[in-house]
Amino acid sequence: MDLQEKSAITKSEIDRGAVASVAGGDTIAAVSSGSGGAVAVIRLSGPQAGRALEALAGRRPEPRRAHLARLRHPASGEVLDQGLALWFPGPRSATGEDMAELQIHGGRAVVAAVLGAVLAVPGLRPAEAGEFTRRAFLNGRMDLTQAEGLADLIGAETQAQRRLAFAHAFGHLGQRVEDWRRRLIRAMALVEAGIDFADEDDVPAGARALARPEVEALSLELETALADRRGAMVREGALIAIAGLPNAGKSSLINALAQRDVAIVSDEPGTTRDLLEVALDLGGHKVTLVDTAGLREATSKVEAEGIRRARARVAQADLILWVHDLSAGPVLKVCPSIEAQAPLWLVANKIDRAAGEPSYAASWAAQVRAVSATSGEGLAELTRAIGSFISARAEGEHPALIRARHRASAAEADAHLALALTQWETLDDELLAEELRLAARALGRMTGAIGVEDLLDVVFREFCIGK
Repeated sequence: MDLQEKSAITKSEIDRGAVASVAGGDTIAAVSSGSGGAVAVIRLSGPQAGRALEALAGRRPEPRRAHLARLRHPASGEVLDQGLALWFPGPRSATGEDMAELQIHGGRAVVAAVLGAVLAVPGLRPAEAGEFTRRAFLNGRMDLTQAEGLADLIGAETQAQRRLAFAHAFGHLGQRVEDWRRRLIRAMALVEAGIDFADEDDVPAGARALARPEVEALSLELETALADRRGAMVREGALIAIAGLPNAGKSSLINALAQRDVAIVSDEPGTTRDLLEVALDLGGHKVTLVDTAGLREATSKVEAEGIRRARARVAQADLILWVHDLSAGPVLKVCPSIEAQAPLWLVANKIDRAAGEPSYAASWAAQVRAVSATSGEGLAELTRAIGSFISARAEGEHPALIRARHRASAAEADAHLALALTQWETLDDELLAEELRLAARALGRMTGAIGVEDLLDVVFREFCIGK
């Protein structure tokens, strides 16, 4: 028996352990392909999947080999369509259960008829949203981070989101978390060995001290992952605030970038009273542009509230575009005070109306871009610059923590490790081991290894029917 096996930490405390399989319960069926295509896929999962396949296709094909069959209604014998039938016996299937697929013509009438025939087989019912993926998780075919990655992959709107979601759907975060957890288990084993097996010869002297470097390294890695905000930028979109004085052309700029009228444009100062947001795909990245109220001394309570909200949103931005009206005079030497940590670019607007050669002396701006929101001059260059800015922020290895749930679990684990490290010399072995155990449990919740029953409905309600 090695040191880790001697630890009082049992694997069942930090692994998913024996999650009850859903095999033996209902058999579910649903269309798992998108609507409107030439081919549709109907998926079945559960103990009656094989019998349903026999009822419609006449037999169960050889596992994982497509069989061309005439599909008949099990009651009337009417031929409904000719398509491919596939059989995936569990546990070597996507859900871990017996599964079948029917690949048929995608016409609405055909799909409705074949799905109705499938559900006419006793023991089958329509699948709920996300139920196939939920069964795959419960049967150990994927962890919770992979399920979330699959949901993100289905909902990806940009190429950057697709790449990040694909990495997580196929284990990027799950593998990393499991590595963190295995290393933490080794550290826990060293601490607990000093409690339960201190008199045995194969327990090294100073086992507790040997665990500290591993815990310090883990804490540093968690802090680094928590400090990396690229995942939120890619998944939720970079937030770009368009700010400036009244009548600088902020609303015209957001309309020009969106290539449609999303904001009211008027010569009257203070037209924009509330925040206006629009989501775009710029260079393969999701971007949320925010049109804000002009920053000035408010003349009414409504405008004052709009300016307060504008300042709050600017403070959250990943990039700030400060718009200045060149037709009103030279570029401002000093930008009005705004509380933000993000880079600030000067967008010198209305270049087509500027009197003479404009001056761009603005030391507070990271970049200066001259544009005309009306004529379109300089907009292509501005768009490319924004895309390059986001690409530079998102490049490198895929970020580990992309959801708020992941960040919360990692922060909880790091808090326990930080407490253990700050009191390493004073805590009793039992209390030190408890802090490490709590950190391991927090990491386990990230992948769904333990204590996730209250999370399942939240995670899987994001899915569509058939996934």
